[in-house]
Amino acid sequence: MSSDKAVRRKQILARNEESLKLLKKNWPIRWIMMRTSHPGNVGSAARAIKTMGFSNLHLVNPAYQHMAKKAEAISLSSGAFDVLEGAQNHDSLVSAAGPAQLVFGLTTRDREFGPPAISLNEAISLASQAVVKDQAIAFVFGTERTGLDNDDLKHCTHRVWIDANPDYPSLNLAQAMMIVAYEMRQGLMEVLEIDSATSFASIASGASPELADQAAISAMLEHWQQGLIAIGYLDPENPKKLMPRLQSLFARATLQKEEIDLLRGIAKQMLQSGKI
Repeated sequence: MSSDKAVRRKQILARNEESLKLLKKNWPIRWIMMRTSHPGNVGSAARAIKTMGFSNLHLVNPAYQHMAKKAEAISLSSGAFDVLEGAQNHDSLVSAAGPAQLVFGLTTRDREFGPPAISLNEAISLASQAVVKDQAIAFVFGTERTGLDNDDLKHCTHRVWIDANPDYPSLNLAQAMMIVAYEMRQGLMEVLEIDSATSFASIASGASPELADQAAISAMLEHWQQGLIAIGYLDPENPKKLMPRLQSLFARATLQKEEIDLLRGIAKQMLQSGKI
């Protein structure tokens, strides 16, 4: 091998090693399963995300409080018992999403209201760019039988579909999670390839506005609801679809933290005006 080829090979190996180290980082990604009824699906999900280098599993109102101890979950986790055992239980999606600033709800069904719909490729691009800047994100998966409902989606920033056979788009829960986890790993690898030209540090430190998490958005919407009632714009006895429409509008806006403060200030003024 010529000296030039040897140097080039050494550079490629060094870059690959650096990328592999970065891929082993505990990225701020939450994998959320809503109201899961079958322990086997939780075990399979733990295996799916661990295979792709992820581990942060969260369960919202699962059928069994101690899924990790169920024999079927342990069996189907197939060596990913650490992920299974580390899964956290929550009583709401807002709690499970925690600090996540981008929350991607996986569903194939069209909805009249809700967050903007994007393809999985678009979601992975947004997610990859966010996590390398240490912005927390979450992927949300619905129940085995009915998927995500409208109440779940109102706490998501985006509605995401996986391209599949339009005549039979049905994926089981673990399959859907494996596809998303695989694509997320590929998305991170693509971003880390950019690092070879621009450096990972410059990407991670790039200035970008801090997005609001779902707890802050939910609290702001409640504040607005109170304000709209106070000024007589919203009739609590006949609310129609005003709040779902506002929720959808704000979801499309991808709100920043400082914008939440602005909107809450407006809500506070509405409440004061209502009292006057």
